[in-house]
Amino acid sequence: MSITYKKIRQIVGPLVFLKNKHDVHYGEIVKIRTEGQENRIGQVIRIDEEIIVIEVFEETKGISSDNSEIIFTGEPFKLKISNDMLGGVFNSLGQPIDIHTKKLLDSEIFTEIEQDITGIPINPFARQYPSNVIQTGISVIDGLFTLIRGQKLPIFSGQGMPHNKLAAQIVTQAKVLSEEPFLIIFCGIGIIQDDVIFFIEKFQKSGNIHNIISFINFADDPVIERLIIPNVALTTAEYFAFKKEMHVLVVLDDMTNYAEALRELSSAKEEIPSRKGYPGYLYSNFASIYERTGIIKGKKGSITQIPILTMPNDDISHPIPDTTGYITEGQLVLNRNLEKKGIYPPMEVLASISRLMKDAIGEKNTREDHADISSQLLASYSNALEVRDLISVVGEDSLNLEQKILLKFGNDFENKFLKQRFDENRDFSKTFSIAWEVLGNIPKNQLYRIHQEFIDKYYPKQV
Repeated sequence: MSITYKKIRQIVGPLVFLKNKHDVHYGEIVKIRTEGQENRIGQVIRIDEEIIVIEVFEETKGISSDNSEIIFTGEPFKLKISNDMLGGVFNSLGQPIDIHTKKLLDSEIFTEIEQDITGIPINPFARQYPSNVIQTGISVIDGLFTLIRGQKLPIFSGQGMPHNKLAAQIVTQAKVLSEEPFLIIFCGIGIIQDDVIFFIEKFQKSGNIHNIISFINFADDPVIERLIIPNVALTTAEYFAFKKEMHVLVVLDDMTNYAEALRELSSAKEEIPSRKGYPGYLYSNFASIYERTGIIKGKKGSITQIPILTMPNDDISHPIPDTTGYITEGQLVLNRNLEKKGIYPPMEVLASISRLMKDAIGEKNTREDHADISSQLLASYSNALEVRDLISVVGEDSLNLEQKILLKFGNDFENKFLKQRFDENRDFSKTFSIAWEVLGNIPKNQLYRIHQEFIDKYYPKQV
């Protein structure tokens, strides 16, 4: 049964304040009718004994006590989902849109199910431990920080760095190493229209658009839509993963915009701020999104998540990357100095980690020498960086032979293994081949982290 309010107590930005006169539910959807204007939608975001606070999805211009009615529907926000969504582009509310005009399309998708977008994190007892890989076609990820089905693996970037290119490359190249159905959901949070066009055109040119669903929240869209869209994307992922038994990869770009929207809303509600002005519930809010990822026992599908966030001032201790790192199972960090050297993707390998890869790589999933290669590359590159630091003190001419070998290895590692073209898709075999080519700079007796049987089998023959 719907209930209508005709008296508005106060309007502050996107928030509408009403005097509480009935048993309202948190997250309940309301309809706002205003004379001479299209109906708008809002959501209950705060309740106490006296006040109901509603955030309006669109702007609040024109809403007043004189000409508006607030109708409580008694229902949460529900998303219409179906197979018709495959290959489509949708707004924050799950409605099909034209990315060039930002307008809704006339076509309606056939609805198979309506799902509450709130969702719940997967119960730890119901989780199955991830043990299968997803190939991204990017050597530094596949070789050193392998993405595992059901994993949460964020990318920490900075303003102006190529995280959008990296996101587009992952979306168009990612695949599972089996014949099982695979779906990618791209969720753009607060991104500008030029970037949206770049993403969608890249997806279309890839020839894989029928396996991609895109949800887009533009930078000039209302703040609350920024907070809704991750849940819309993940609700869609849960349907296809656990109802349609597909493996789903969700890419969220950019979670910093989500956090900024959360801070803006918290400020409008006059809540007491925590670190750097963000609300104290930033951690639990992030967790409610990230923990909707994984594999459920008895279910064939899975949800894997790659949240992308830009670190303010490249500060990895900022609350956004800091809280994300506590929840997720690893991190991929982009390095501005590597980007300046023209290396793409500019991955800072010594600051990156994939905590689940150790139990999923090897002979059955990737190759028997994968773990050894990864360990040796990281150890040798760390030593090479130490040699570079030493050069600034003693000069390159003072280096011994072993140090010069490491220096050459470091350069080849960056320019051959790390560096690859934006449109280059390397499978695991190609990645391992390049890794051994780079390791060929180091004498066999200095490959301390690789078993002798693998050295005998894969070490490149010297010409």
